[in-house]
Amino acid sequence: MHTSAMLATFAKIFVLPPLSLFLIYLTGMLIRKWRPRTGLTLRISSIFLLFFISTGIGSWLLVRPLESLEQALTSDKNTHAEAIVILTAGRIESSPEYHHQDIPDYIALARIRYGAHLYRATGLPILVTGGLGQSSGNTETLAVGMKRALEQDFLIPVKWVENNARNTEENAYYSARILKQSSVKRVLLVTDAMHMRRARMAFERSGLEVVPAPTMFLADTECAPWNLFTSAENMRRSHYALYEWLGLLWYRVEAGFN
Repeated sequence: MHTSAMLATFAKIFVLPPLSLFLIYLTGMLIRKWRPRTGLTLRISSIFLLFFISTGIGSWLLVRPLESLEQALTSDKNTHAEAIVILTAGRIESSPEYHHQDIPDYIALARIRYGAHLYRATGLPILVTGGLGQSSGNTETLAVGMKRALEQDFLIPVKWVENNARNTEENAYYSARILKQSSVKRVLLVTDAMHMRRARMAFERSGLEVVPAPTMFLADTECAPWNLFTSAENMRRSHYALYEWLGLLWYRVEAGFN
């Protein structure tokens, strides 16, 4: 698990854009005297890819297929689930309007809201999972912050809190250990749509039966002409989608070695 966490951090920093594209451009600059054609190709390719993934079309082509891997939950009836598991995301540290407490970021908040919706529809007990995350010097886990938001802001009780996980694989591993002690075998799994397939794979590998309950579907059903324009949000979505595609590939590779 330590290896997976290290590889995930490496991928986020060096493999994914925009840094990877800047490194490609820099490589093209460094070799332009000895390999002018190759250097030019690298520079043009990096600029084009940076532009492309910053457009609505580029992000749509990356996000839409990923979100289509798992469908939205059409009915919360007859799922035969025994618990709701909500995965944490990020946090906003030391929020002044909350007396400098950490609060869940907007991705985590979307998961919390849908988890609360499912709780009101089903009455199933909730487990939240997430450790310290990547924040240095922080002593409160992501799961504790999510629990506080659910109980104080949504008035939803949380039965189990998993505080050790650093990534999706560990979310599944540690959550399964807690749930199996309570004889829970089948769960409603709540995370955002782009993350759902990888989360489902991790939880099923940990021995749990999963009913996917994705939220936050970001891709439009159609790709419109105005999606040719670039934006920071499109870049963010592309970055997230590429990370998930790499994560799925890594899971497949791991499965091949096991």
